[in-house]
Amino acid sequence: MGKIIPLLTPLVLVMTALAVQAGTIRGRVDGGRMLKKGPAVVYLAGAKGEFKKPAGNPTMDQRNMTFIPHVLAIQTGTTVDFLNNDEVRHNVFSPDREKYNLGTWPTGKVKPHTFTQKGVYTQLCNVHPEMEAFIVVLDTPYFAVTDAEGNFVIRDVPPGTYTVKTWHEKARFARQQVSVAGDRDTEITIKRKRRRNR
Repeated sequence: MGKIIPLLTPLVLVMTALAVQAGTIRGRVDGGRMLKKGPAVVYLAGAKGEFKKPAGNPTMDQRNMTFIPHVLAIQTGTTVDFLNNDEVRHNVFSPDREKYNLGTWPTGKVKPHTFTQKGVYTQLCNVHPEMEAFIVVLDTPYFAVTDAEGNFVIRDVPPGTYTVKTWHEKARFARQQVSVAGDRDTEITIKRKRRRNR
């Protein structure tokens, strides 16, 4: 029997790998013109998983008196590099959660900040009050930012049932349950919340 075990072990490993194959959630947020002005963040609430750290720090630039991107989604513990590619001095601060102020700096300089608490952080510049952006910090690695048409893709999702939530700076969207099967695409459409009659 001792000689048979090494032969069975690879088979068991293959069967286990097939059993936990990840799936993909594809969908669309039905937000109309609002999503052309600012994207939504779609995420699996409370879904735990291994965070795949990006090759470099995500960035939020300041260019043409605008924060780019307008919405950035990250996981807790991520460091964001704040850039200034304008020919004027900019400041970055947020009144939310950690309430940080990175100071004011000239063209070409980079200021990093690590986000340790989940939540939505409004990004503002006290030199140019018309500038505004948002960083959405999540406690799950399963999230996506929509494109201008509201489309999104969340990859490498383990099989299971999840609650899908959506954040947008202006609109509110209904949460919904979704079941994911391994190695398959799951299609969903996320609708706006209906206003209650008063």
